[in-house]
Amino acid sequence: MSEVVLRNVKKIYPNAPGSKKKKAKKGEEPAEEGRAQLTVTDEGVVAVHDFNIEIADKEFIVLVGPSGCGKSTTLRMIAGLEEISGGEVLIDGKVVNDVPPKDRDIAMVFQNYALYPHMTVYDNMAFSLKLRHEDKDVIDNKVREAAEILDITQYLDRKPKALSGGQRQRVAIGRAIVREPKVFLMDEPLSNLDAKLRNQMRAEIIKLRQRINTTFIYVTHDQTEAMTLGDRIVIMKDGFVNQIGTPQEVFNHPANLFVAGFIGTPQMNFFDAVLTRAGDRYSVTVCGTVFEPSEEKQAALLAHNAQPGAVTLGVRPEHIMLCAPGAAHSVKASVDVSEMMGSSIHLHVTAGGKDVVMVIATVDLPEGHESGFRYGDEVNFTFGGNVIHIFDSATGDALT
Repeated sequence: MSEVVLRNVKKIYPNAPGSKKKKAKKGEEPAEEGRAQLTVTDEGVVAVHDFNIEIADKEFIVLVGPSGCGKSTTLRMIAGLEEISGGEVLIDGKVVNDVPPKDRDIAMVFQNYALYPHMTVYDNMAFSLKLRHEDKDVIDNKVREAAEILDITQYLDRKPKALSGGQRQRVAIGRAIVREPKVFLMDEPLSNLDAKLRNQMRAEIIKLRQRINTTFIYVTHDQTEAMTLGDRIVIMKDGFVNQIGTPQEVFNHPANLFVAGFIGTPQMNFFDAVLTRAGDRYSVTVCGTVFEPSEEKQAALLAHNAQPGAVTLGVRPEHIMLCAPGAAHSVKASVDVSEMMGSSIHLHVTAGGKDVVMVIATVDLPEGHESGFRYGDEVNFTFGGNVIHIFDSATGDALT
């Protein structure tokens, strides 16, 4: 069994001696847009806030979020490479806060491979087993079995400099496999690979997971990796956990605006909208057009006791449909960019002063537009009440 539990885990990096919290000047932005807005206290910078999760035996958990959100720091605390400022990390029911990394029975695969350049692939993979003074035959069997799983048997006599990036990453994974750890930690292992190789390695990791019985905790900033690999996804921002759920849960029911915009490619469209209520029925007005939420959405709005007023409405690009001019519940728009993607077109339009992206299957394109649209073309679009997401404009929390 290899269950991992994090209870109120916190990481604070102490302030340097004599340093003070810098205040923004009048009229100055407190931080650059896009940078992590980490909390700064008298104790220091809080990189991770009260992280709580129970990871089941053999579960594949993915920590995902933008740079600086605390995901790698969390992984390093599980590995024992970072000191825990508060809370507890348990592996198999045992608190490991003060247990050295070598005694936690974990294996970690790093972003930069971290292979020994003077050793062959075989020796790189066998090194940790030699340190344990395992029998030579046992070491040989484990190394060759891992090499076969990863299809690198033909490279066992080569040194890392003679391998491609993908082959080196397989060696790094193989080195971790031979240890047969309770927990397998991966810190952005595919980020140094090109797009095609990254897709291939992602498939290899899925196959690997099915062949070795251990718990995986995987860190990435790539939401496609998160959606395809994880049994559950932990979405982080600025040191806080925003949502934990299955890929389908976080895609269909994002907890807030950040999760809604982060998960999904292209990202969700957001509109300024007005929510109105008549008895127990809600409607929402977008760009002058009234839309009726589905029964499921109506029930969620009632459960939240959503108040009439300004809200943010979200619709995923693939849920927007072109329609005829004057059709019911249609919105007028002007085409900015038409991107032909083969089986679909990514249409960038302006509607109500907002940029909107829609993904239209080429088989659904209207007559005369089989190859796309031109700049300035007028189009009309609509969407169903079952695919809308309504968020509180002030807090960003989901109301549906």
